[in-house]
Amino acid sequence: MAEAVQAEQTLQDATAAKAAARQGEKDVAPGCAACSGGTGADGVAYKHTPRSDELKRDVTRRLNRAIGQLNGVKSMVEDGRYCGDVLTQLAAAESAIKAVSRIIMKDHLHTCVVERIQQGDTEVVDEIMDLLKKFGA
Repeated sequence: MAEAVQAEQTLQDATAAKAAARQGEKDVAPGCAACSGGTGADGVAYKHTPRSDELKRDVTRRLNRAIGQLNGVKSMVEDGRYCGDVLTQLAAAESAIKAVSRIIMKDHLHTCVVERIQQGDTEVVDEIMDLLKKFGA
């Protein structure tokens, strides 16, 4: 378990370092592939309008909680815990991830989608329909 926590921390540190490097190159946050921000030198698509620090903190906090829940589920399975308890924890992790998806979707609608429609790009409506299908709407 300690190895998993250490590996997760290493991954988080590497991700933070990449984000800091990107911030120095471009004053935008990573975002959806079809947003109007364009593609950086690294070939990754970026949002045109950066996410607020508050939104990033909230999403990060929620994702860390979900990661903790999933690590707990992994330990429960390894320890041979009762299936009903494992499923309950999986449901909690799934709910946490869905909440993050709703937050990101709302931000996407308020920023990327609005901007693209204002620019006359109505193809974004098809993108939204595809995204809604993926999330069971």
